[in-house]
Amino acid sequence: MSRVGRMPIQVPSGVTIALDPDTITVNGTKGSLSQFTMPDITVTQEGDQLLVKRANDLPKVRARHGLMRALLNNMVNGVSQGYSKKLEINGVGYRVAMAGTDLKLNLGFSHDVQYKIPTGITATIEQNTITVSGISRQQVGQVAAEIRKLKKPEPYKGKGIKYEGERILRKSGKSGKDK
Repeated sequence: MSRVGRMPIQVPSGVTIALDPDTITVNGTKGSLSQFTMPDITVTQEGDQLLVKRANDLPKVRARHGLMRALLNNMVNGVSQGYSKKLEINGVGYRVAMAGTDLKLNLGFSHDVQYKIPTGITATIEQNTITVSGISRQQVGQVAAEIRKLKKPEPYKGKGIKYEGERILRKSGKSGKDK
């Protein structure tokens, strides 16, 4: 049995789950998410727990077993608590501001970079820190990765956009400088 797949998912109060033959819908205080069910995987609800079971032990089915359980757990946590990621902007003159619902980033280019925030995601700015939040873990991570990709941190001075707590490996620069 899959170690991840066999663990039951605790459903907190205030979260309702609709199990259809081809989709699973999770509703909570923060919103609603839905996911298609994978072949040979069955999801049942017993009280305040969700159980994910598989039909056979084929390698593809075993892989889907753990994946389906992880996706459902992320959905339940997302509609009850939500997800967020923080990005830090480092560099002289690097700034970020909200322009309506879009982000306006000044990243040392000859022009300002506009990033359109997708629906379902909210971004807040505090100093040079961007907080990306929403109910879908995948979408929050994707938006944070796209923002980081606009100006990755460089290894010499550490300028760019990085995740909060990310450690940038620094290089010493020219070899003659150390002497």
